[in-house]
Amino acid sequence: MGDANIGLIGLAVMGENLVLNMEEHGFKVAVFNRTVSKVDNFLAGGAKGRNIVGAHLLEDFIALLEKPRKVMLMVKAGKPVDDFIKLVVPLLQPGDIIIDGGNSYFADTVRRTKELESRGLLFIGTGVSGGEEGARRGPSIMPGGSPAAWPHVKPIFQAIAAKVADGSPCCEWVGPNGAGHFVKMVHNGIEYGDMQLIAEAYYIMANALGMDADELHETFGRWNQGDLDSYLIDITTQIFARKDPETGKPIVDVILDTAGQKGTGKWTSQVALDLGIAIPTITEAVFARCISAVKAERVAASKILTGPDAKYTGDRQQFIDAIRDALYASKICSYAQGYALLREAAKEYNWDLKFGDIALMWRGGCIIRARFLDRIKEAFDEDPNLANLLLAPYFREQVNACQSNWRKVISTASELGIPVPAFSSALAYFDSYRRGRLSANLIQAQRDFFGAHTYERVDKEGVYHTEWLSE
Repeated sequence: MGDANIGLIGLAVMGENLVLNMEEHGFKVAVFNRTVSKVDNFLAGGAKGRNIVGAHLLEDFIALLEKPRKVMLMVKAGKPVDDFIKLVVPLLQPGDIIIDGGNSYFADTVRRTKELESRGLLFIGTGVSGGEEGARRGPSIMPGGSPAAWPHVKPIFQAIAAKVADGSPCCEWVGPNGAGHFVKMVHNGIEYGDMQLIAEAYYIMANALGMDADELHETFGRWNQGDLDSYLIDITTQIFARKDPETGKPIVDVILDTAGQKGTGKWTSQVALDLGIAIPTITEAVFARCISAVKAERVAASKILTGPDAKYTGDRQQFIDAIRDALYASKICSYAQGYALLREAAKEYNWDLKFGDIALMWRGGCIIRARFLDRIKEAFDEDPNLANLLLAPYFREQVNACQSNWRKVISTASELGIPVPAFSSALAYFDSYRRGRLSANLIQAQRDFFGAHTYERVDKEGVYHTEWLSE
């Protein structure tokens, strides 16, 4: 029997960085990769002189591990995970643990947990957020799966996770089966929303005010000192300062405006539709990437379709401040939608999600880390049954304070022909949520008219149908 504390399969950059992180925190790590030359290159390179061992055969790799064996997969989501599980399972014994650290779909994690537990093995599906740098210096880690596995991996995961100011690790047990990967999926959905909202703020300032990269760098840097303080605002500030070495232009101006996606934002929207939860801002962020992808069509359409293309002529600084308020209010709504989805998932899948702890896990290491996550933690500490973040005193006050500027920015952008789908959807969500009566009564009448789908009444209990064509 070996003495490595944990083994990792998949030596791409994320995998290598996690291994180095683990080793630096006092753990002996075994590594394996399907392309065995990567093992040799890693051991001769970044792992040289460290307490890291490798193998060319899976059997030899497993033999390097102490019991219960802990095997972490850092491979592409989907079939590659299942393929490696099939290869590893025959080499393991009851009580051994397989960990999937990729961006797997939560339903796959539910299935894998059930299948492996039926064989006497334990399974963890964990979200790992923070990108390459996070993996190396401290990611946010969101584990779920077999509860019996948690005590065995907790010392490793909490040691390598990001730490916040009070030393708390950005890692805690989320819940059974697919809970960890679900929380990571929602994190990524919120990330989509955050990125689109920031991009819209930039787009308004660049197009309505003609602000150049230097001015944008200064403005975002100033915003990052206040309530908007976050990783994404920080890197946006840095992006505007970077010049392209070939042309000397700001590099943001030479990057093609077609955004890619790996699917987690889409999954978030699909699950929200399945559960009947409105997350329009996150979904609009996904759609914004979709429409960005049809670049050739948009260029052709720009020569045919017309609309306003004017500059803002009012007070410049006041409008910049208004954009900041619109961004903050929209961000609050986006997070409120993400947490509403988590709340419904907890009921649907019988997960005892600790919403405040989730905010804690997102305070450091991950892509959406931000100052105002402390406010989310406080809100759920005060009311664990909080129905919606917008109802918490702090967020209610902030949205009310930003509301006038928020509306001004969206109406002005519309008048100037500047698309702001995420800003607009966030405001529509807020206006819908704050109204006691919406237009759905007419929809119910229409459904009953053409399909006899019935309806309820406002003045008495029961289910009713009208014979619409009888008079």
